[in-house]
Amino acid sequence: MLTRLKVNGFKNLVDTDVRFGPFTCIAGANGVGKSNLFDAICFLSALSEKTLVEAARSVRDEEGHTTDIRSLFHRVGEQYDSEMSFEAEMIVPRAGIDDLGQEAKASMTFLKYHLVIAYKENGSKSSSNPLEIRKEELTHITFGEAGKHLLFPHSKEWRTSVVQGKRRTPFLIFTIEPEDRNSPGIYLFPDGRRGRMLRGDAMNLPRTVLSTVNTAESPTVLLAKREMQSWRLLQLEPSALRRADVFNGPDHIQTNGSHLAATMTRLADNEEDGNQIFGQIAVRLSELINDVREVSIDRDERRELLTVQVTGHDKTIYPAHALSDGTLRFLALAVLELDPEALGVLCLEEPENGIHPERIPAMLRLLQDIANDPTVPIGPDNPLRQVIINTHSPAVVAQVPDDSLLIAEAKEMLRSGQRFKRVVFSSLEDTWRTRSDNEADVVSRGTVLSYLDSVEKQGTETEFLFAGSTDPHTQHNGIPRRVIDREEIQEALSESGVLM
Repeated sequence: MLTRLKVNGFKNLVDTDVRFGPFTCIAGANGVGKSNLFDAICFLSALSEKTLVEAARSVRDEEGHTTDIRSLFHRVGEQYDSEMSFEAEMIVPRAGIDDLGQEAKASMTFLKYHLVIAYKENGSKSSSNPLEIRKEELTHITFGEAGKHLLFPHSKEWRTSVVQGKRRTPFLIFTIEPEDRNSPGIYLFPDGRRGRMLRGDAMNLPRTVLSTVNTAESPTVLLAKREMQSWRLLQLEPSALRRADVFNGPDHIQTNGSHLAATMTRLADNEEDGNQIFGQIAVRLSELINDVREVSIDRDERRELLTVQVTGHDKTIYPAHALSDGTLRFLALAVLELDPEALGVLCLEEPENGIHPERIPAMLRLLQDIANDPTVPIGPDNPLRQVIINTHSPAVVAQVPDDSLLIAEAKEMLRSGQRFKRVVFSSLEDTWRTRSDNEADVVSRGTVLSYLDSVEKQGTETEFLFAGSTDPHTQHNGIPRRVIDREEIQEALSESGVLM
């Protein structure tokens, strides 16, 4: 779980500091840079298992093409920043499995990862590795300090279940000062042992040290790596969702939505009554479309293929290839909600695509239910899972809980006599970010109204339930307050004639 991310010098992320709860919605106009935050998260994830160059090339530009490595660095005019830095605070699972199948158990579960990457002064497009690591550190945050870092509403029982362990020393330290080209070495501190120096040419590391840890010798570093590997951008492609799966093939949904049928089969096979899983999926899907009698898997024994199918109330069977794109995406998310093995950070761009405006609340309920509930301890029924979405839809902005919303805006900044625009992520006043962090950016009422001025009046009878918030400032009768339900927003919309 990613609780805070600081980024500087990556694309138009300059002095960026974002705090995340279990569910976060980022709204912003096209081109403002809200997707760059997703790129930063995915870049860190790629760095946990790929070389520096491979991770950099995995970041796509706006057209979906491979990015020129130099263009990842922030630029003003023709001048690029010399380095980019990332600082991620994360909660990792207490236990996991290493590459040799051995169990690894973290000595601390609340961690801070700091990484600084520079573009070599003599680097070039043709260089095999134009990037170098200037700093890499993995340290811990104690249970006593956790309250100052976990600002979103949560119960003490939840915090006790996720912040565990004791530690006095860091887990990983590697620093090269720009003025000192003599590498001091890399210190990796195995859990419960004294630190040791890793030998080698630290000036030309092809990858992060964290990415090289594959065994339980350094279990906490390994589990930090596993956590970062689970940070994914879901780009659910209808062609992949419609594809049949082979028997005994991969059985976990991939980022493009493939292996949906196999995942559903695994979940059903793991239950005493597999029909219960299909029943839960059908109930959830019926929130999106009314004509759902049941959801099932067609098993073609001759060809050994598994295919998703939906049966309507008139008993007409609709195979996956006959379902709409929006229905398939919703179905995949409904399956992810029920999968206790689907962990980590799930990022989605514009989840409202293909969804009728009247059904957007159903999509948002599902996304919130996928995310971890911070009012109860983690467990199989409440996995450590996080959802971050971005959107430019007024309907989505209106319906999300007001303390889950961040507005991405391009703001002018002056540095060294040069003016440029950077993206800033602002929250609404009187939400957990602004009450707990005096330096949090606050979005203006006018900016919020610009999203909502086309939203027609919502009936007060609309029931839009979100689980997980215990904050009295953001609840009314136990239901988190939507953006459109805020008193000042209602008054402003009434004055403008939007609400009559």
